[in-house]
Amino acid sequence: MNEEPRKCLECGREIFGRADKKFCSDACRSAYNNKSLTSDAYIRKINRRLKRNHAILSEINKDGKTKTHKERMLKEGFDFDFFTSVYITKDQNEYRFCYDQGYLMLGNDFVLLVKREIE
Repeated sequence: MNEEPRKCLECGREIFGRADKKFCSDACRSAYNNKSLTSDAYIRKINRRLKRNHAILSEINKDGKTKTHKERMLKEGFDFDFFTSVYITKDQNEYRFCYDQGYLMLGNDFVLLVKREIE
């Protein structure tokens, strides 16, 4: 029975010691775990922006469909770079959504806010 040597999850070097050991050194263990934390932090940061955008849209658009000015959204902290999906109509109008709350850019910096009914 020829068992392959266990490899470090971070650097790939052979591991010696306990059978459940995953890393060859404390430095590799720390480096591996820090990469995971960095990725998680990035995801949390994006999710916070999406949640903030959703909250702003929900607050302004209480009736499910309304018109507002882009400046009002910006003052509230809305970030137009973050949205969850895009819907393009037959007329090529592009609605951007943050979950169920969406918006369509109109002329003169006005914005139409809509709420998508989720089944």
